[in-house]
Amino acid sequence: MKALLILITTFTILLAGNGDLHIYTINNKDGNIVPKMLENALKSGGFIIGQNANIQHELLTFFKDNNFKIYTNISFYHKDLTLKLLDKHPDAGVLVPMGIVMYQILGEDDLHIVIASSEMQAKLIGAHPKELKKLEDTILRTITTLFPSATHYYNTKSTSKTRDFLTKYSLDTQGSDFEDVREELEESFEEKFEKAGFSMPSYFNLTKDLGKDSPYDFYVTYAICKLDALKAVAKVKPQTAALGPCTTVIYKKKDEDKIVMAFVSMHSWIHSANITEKEIRKSLLQTQKSYESILKDVTKN
Repeated sequence: MKALLILITTFTILLAGNGDLHIYTINNKDGNIVPKMLENALKSGGFIIGQNANIQHELLTFFKDNNFKIYTNISFYHKDLTLKLLDKHPDAGVLVPMGIVMYQILGEDDLHIVIASSEMQAKLIGAHPKELKKLEDTILRTITTLFPSATHYYNTKSTSKTRDFLTKYSLDTQGSDFEDVREELEESFEEKFEKAGFSMPSYFNLTKDLGKDSPYDFYVTYAICKLDALKAVAKVKPQTAALGPCTTVIYKKKDEDKIVMAFVSMHSWIHSANITEKEIRKSLLQTQKSYESILKDVTKN
């Protein structure tokens, strides 16, 4: 009775133009800049913080390897703009939370702050609504107000023509109590990701926040991380972590008899961060394979 539907959203990417990541560089030789400053600024700007994750600590703890003075990923969403975005664009939940990275390599004076552009995020949801641009403007204004001397640039644009940015699975609920299906699905989902070595640092149930006139019966998101994947990119392209956490959205629309699950694919990481290194690509694609394997399993008949 439960049917599996796999949808891959594919977009063609133009070869010219900026890359997908905003990068700000600030001199931090004296070490006065710390991640908490950015977290507090985001809170003051109306953002809800999921987690301020100390990646360098995780790398040192689990792999006995760290090349950073600072390496943190702050996951967050905006309490007003994000909800307006979700109301019209269901798959935008893969941005709730979104991430912003702050890193400084040991022995270097410069600190870097990295955030995905609204153009990159638009590729994920198949549209570029005004709320997405307002979110970007609010975030960038927060950074430049906090660090007025920061220098801005984009990462190098990928030369790839086409990539799969969003992976979706659908579970048929027709003839079943969707709440029972949801409970079973989420329980199995959490258990299997944990057994596979993934961590789930944050969970948001946005159903009530979206209001009684929401188009959804329920709407939740999970921030999911794979340390092996982060370790692979950390030394060569630490800015890639701005595409994390790998948020998975799970929702059911009131006018549909299915539960939808969607996540940002590792193909998106590879494309947007312009990753050409074979070993890193191999690690990320293995993470994609593991991720898909779990979702196939929890949504099978």
